[in-house]
Amino acid sequence: MNVYTTDKIRNVVLLGHGGCGKTSLVEAMAYLSGITSRMGKVSDGNTVSDFGKEEQKRQISISTSVVPIEWEGVKINILDTPGFFDFVGEVEEAVSAADAAIIVVSGKAGVEVGTEKAWELCEKYKLPRFIFVTDMDVDNASFRQVVEDMTASYGKKMAPFHLPIRENEKFVGYVNVIAETGHRWQGKEVVDCEVPEYSKANLQLCRDTLMEAVAETSEEFMERYFGGETFSEAEIRAAMRTNVIDGTIVPMTMGSSLLCQGIYTLLDDIVKYMPSPENKEIAGINLKTNEIFQANFDFAKAKSAYIFKTIVDPFIGKYSLVKVCSGVLKADDMIYNSDKDIEEKVSKLYILQGSKPSEIKELHAGDIGAIAKLTAARTGDTLSTKATTIKYGKTEISTPYTYMRYRAKNKGDIDKISQSLQKMAHEDQTLKVVNDAENRQTLLYGMGDLHLDVIASRLKNEYKVEVELTQPKVAFRETIKKNSDVEYKYKKQSGGHGQYGHVKMRFSPIGELDKAYEFGQEVVGGAVPKNFFPAVEKGLQESVLKGPLAAYPVVGVKAVLYDGSYHPVDSSEMAFKMATIQAFKKGFMDAHPVLLEPIASLKVTVPDAYTGDVMGDLNKRRGRVLGMNPVGGKQVIEADIPMTGLFGYCTDLRSMTGGRGTYSYEFARYEQAPGDVQEKEVAARAAKVAEGSDE
Repeated sequence: MNVYTTDKIRNVVLLGHGGCGKTSLVEAMAYLSGITSRMGKVSDGNTVSDFGKEEQKRQISISTSVVPIEWEGVKINILDTPGFFDFVGEVEEAVSAADAAIIVVSGKAGVEVGTEKAWELCEKYKLPRFIFVTDMDVDNASFRQVVEDMTASYGKKMAPFHLPIRENEKFVGYVNVIAETGHRWQGKEVVDCEVPEYSKANLQLCRDTLMEAVAETSEEFMERYFGGETFSEAEIRAAMRTNVIDGTIVPMTMGSSLLCQGIYTLLDDIVKYMPSPENKEIAGINLKTNEIFQANFDFAKAKSAYIFKTIVDPFIGKYSLVKVCSGVLKADDMIYNSDKDIEEKVSKLYILQGSKPSEIKELHAGDIGAIAKLTAARTGDTLSTKATTIKYGKTEISTPYTYMRYRAKNKGDIDKISQSLQKMAHEDQTLKVVNDAENRQTLLYGMGDLHLDVIASRLKNEYKVEVELTQPKVAFRETIKKNSDVEYKYKKQSGGHGQYGHVKMRFSPIGELDKAYEFGQEVVGGAVPKNFFPAVEKGLQESVLKGPLAAYPVVGVKAVLYDGSYHPVDSSEMAFKMATIQAFKKGFMDAHPVLLEPIASLKVTVPDAYTGDVMGDLNKRRGRVLGMNPVGGKQVIEADIPMTGLFGYCTDLRSMTGGRGTYSYEFARYEQAPGDVQEKEVAARAAKVAEGSDE
């Protein structure tokens, strides 16, 4: 592929609901631009952008892929993103590198939750956008319905650039609203035709909307518009470009990816109306001078780039996908990574077309490419030079809240699984591995059940290791509510020295749950020699790790050694430690032991219509709703909820709200668990002991 200057580059992200046709649209674009000689199909697993084994197996996009194509002397970097909400991290990475978006809507399914989420992302990142309605070859597809629904949701900025022509219920052509001309498909060719009678009224409405938008771009145009003058096509297109870039107009167009209809005009419109990176601003910090570095995709400034995504594939290797923010990045450059304080040589520069790397000599500011085998580099790192060290802000990626416990099916694979997950975490920033040493479990965090299922499947198929995902243990705690006074005599006699340790101890609650225990001694007259006090404390240290009630860590207990006895020959540290452990067990159980459960502060963001269902569900999960706050047209429900009530919440919330609800939580405190919860945990513990399993 040729080297392109900043003004000849368009970075376009495809967004939309899962299954709306984004990957098929990329396939049609790749075919039309000559990258492929035949169009692949998602169902056949041979598309350019869905190259991963999991993607081909499940027939959905899981990762963002970059497919650069050349069109009319312009390079269009298409970023194909997943539509399923479990892979939102991939979408956020792609949006951070894009300068414009195409929101893909199925003409058959209409506006869906994914459409709304795509719009919200574009608003957040202030991206100019097109709406492309696919599946127009399907009988019951309705472009008019999508236009009406989008206008109802987002106002009059929706501007149809094309209207469909149908004959005998078949999609045969389109009307160009700007040029007021009709066009039909004949094989691969487009021929002119009359505008159908039934389209004329709609055409006039759409054109009037466009003319109003053009008039509003300047006072001179406004005067001409009210004077009854018409604008030339060139003037309309120039004004449209301004409107599209500043987001005051969102063009709507349509086609069929499978029949390659409407794709040619879409590519033309991307070149004509979407901004090149030179129209965008971007700033970082110059670490040498501590001043703001206005990169603004200026090729004349010091070189810098941002790693927006990492690909770690057992088959194609590791690639750092970069967007050049300033200067010109060349093969053989020395680049400095300020995040890792390391200088590395760029041996080769690539552009990736799906999974296929092609070498390129240089990338100009605003372009997207890939660098192979940067050992220390991670997603979010900034690359620059040692002479001018730059750092850009990292992209905000969603936090994973769904988690499962994982175990290696084969114990010999533990290290290999750990290494494989580490590689996958470099690639996927919404995957987190947490070692919960306290409950002796390792946890896998993701964006939802499908995400975790895909991770387990990838481990098996790509890394040849198997894990078992199960419900995690909750970090309960044990404490006491009353006082107790116990004594225990540890006595063993065998040949030679015996063992003797005798302690009298009082146990009481201290009310502070942030420390496990307090140890005090009130021994008088040397009943227990001072040199055995550390052994008694050691016995306490061991005892609080696994409480006598249900084997959870103990908190908030005060233990006082006030008496005991010793044997001048048989007493030892070991004997006093064992005596303390037994005294603790008895004393703890005598002091009204209770189980404490972790409580999380939960925030659920949902549209108004779903608040009743969500609050009802929270009550079923033993949640306490604290209040509601309106934020950005939605309601944020705040509640306290036991951590046990959060299992499966991601799936249930999506199901209740049609995918529109989101949530976040953080640990708040411990509270006494209800009696039925305590009984269940104690019974589970007893069953494990009976089985001989003690985890």
